[in-house]
Amino acid sequence: MGKTYERIDGRLRTFIESQPIFFTATSPLAADGTINLSPKGVTGSFAVLDDLTLAYLDFAGSNAETVAHLRENGRITLMWCAFQGPPNIVRVHGRGEPVFRDDPRFPDLLARFPDVDTSLHGLRAIVVVHAELIRDTCGYAVPFMTYDEDRDLHAKRFAREDDASLDAYFTKKEHVATSIDGLPGLPLPLPPTPA
Repeated sequence: MGKTYERIDGRLRTFIESQPIFFTATSPLAADGTINLSPKGVTGSFAVLDDLTLAYLDFAGSNAETVAHLRENGRITLMWCAFQGPPNIVRVHGRGEPVFRDDPRFPDLLARFPDVDTSLHGLRAIVVVHAELIRDTCGYAVPFMTYDEDRDLHAKRFAREDDASLDAYFTKKEHVATSIDGLPGLPLPLPPTPA
């Protein structure tokens, strides 16, 4: 049933870019480490940069497990499911890295997300993923569900933060600078938003 692809293009790229939600999975190297699985879904916060490179905006939250795991070992899997239309699941296994605000690549990467007002979400990094294995499977057991709209709660919560207050918010959270398993997470103090 499943098929392996050499690149993300054509029908595969169209499918990925049209999904309103995707999932990220990472884990530390330690055998007893905490595996992390996260949903992502702010419209416009995901981009296919080229046939083997993808990126998404990493917004404010109460932990930074994905960032910590990527800093330690870089392993990541992205997954999309068809909740409407023909059944399909696409997984991209690869190596990822968080690109932080003070990285010289940050402004050019940020320009790839023109439809998102990042000031509303507490943008802290851009995660870049280099695909190593691209596969799809049938998705026959994925239910039909309808997408109504993005929730506005995240934007309402973080729109009132500036760089200083966002840094204070992250500093107070137990698992932002350090992961659940004690790995380095988001580097603090938070670098200012590039002009």
